[in-house]
Amino acid sequence: MKTNNKIISLSDAISKFVHNNSHICIGGFTLNRNPMAAVYEIIRQKIGGLHLYVHSNGQGADELIGAGAVSKLELAYAGTGRFAPTCIRFAKAACAKSILIEDYSNYQMTLRFMAGAMGVPFLPTTTSLGSDIIKKWGFSADIRKQDKRLPADKLIVIDNPFEKEKRASKVVLVPAINPDIAIIHAQTADSKGNVRIEGLTFSDTEQAKAAKHLIVTCEKIVAPEELKNNSGLNTLPHFCVDAVVEAPYGAYPTACFKRYDYDSEFLKMYEKYAKDDLLYSKYLDDYIYKTKDQADMLEKNIGNMRLCALKADADKGY
Repeated sequence: MKTNNKIISLSDAISKFVHNNSHICIGGFTLNRNPMAAVYEIIRQKIGGLHLYVHSNGQGADELIGAGAVSKLELAYAGTGRFAPTCIRFAKAACAKSILIEDYSNYQMTLRFMAGAMGVPFLPTTTSLGSDIIKKWGFSADIRKQDKRLPADKLIVIDNPFEKEKRASKVVLVPAINPDIAIIHAQTADSKGNVRIEGLTFSDTEQAKAAKHLIVTCEKIVAPEELKNNSGLNTLPHFCVDAVVEAPYGAYPTACFKRYDYDSEFLKMYEKYAKDDLLYSKYLDDYIYKTKDQADMLEKNIGNMRLCALKADADKGY
């Protein structure tokens, strides 16, 4: 049951809501607002077998895959701009076939989360008609039969039932996503669970409303009265949220609009480590397993001077 005070530690939130074989989704877009503190905590707790849904994620998805936490992935895109146009550990896992991957278009993934948020089993679109997204499935019919959580089909193409002409146009039906848990990062939230995301929300709102449970990490927890001011700027109401975690620099090394930019030095370093299996194992040890939380990781490996250099310009937001 949801209570008035939803503040919880990150380690407790992850252990309570994320378990082996959970179906989870994480918010953010490529280099922006990935819930990295939560991602690192999932890895730290050595949770595995996850069925991961992302829209166009980057660093978060790549590190979960690199740590061996993911068994199945549904996505539109995984990359971190010029640092990794295709995420490195994701690409390695795809080539090694160590995880199962099913891809959709950007718009289709948004519609799938939206269908989940709306409580409908699917939504129609015309996107991907004529593309191999229609033809190529990541999960076979046998896998779909074995896993009751998977829809019977990746998608279904039908004639437009409202078309009067004999030769009806086609529409694509994409199935809803209803994960066990969604994790997003925001700039501010209050103890009750009201959330304010500044800047682009990407598909975070739809993911949050589609999931059975929602963890929100935020840069700062503020008094409820503060979010009542200009309440039209709030993104999510309290009844959507199960847990609120204050996690300064919780999106690092990705960007958090109006707070800090992404860390290009870290991402260049990560690229080097991610390309080599032995180096990546060392990376996991030094940056995650040997640190107790995000604050400890930042103190030991990044330093306050570099964090200060990433602070966003007050006018531009980056």
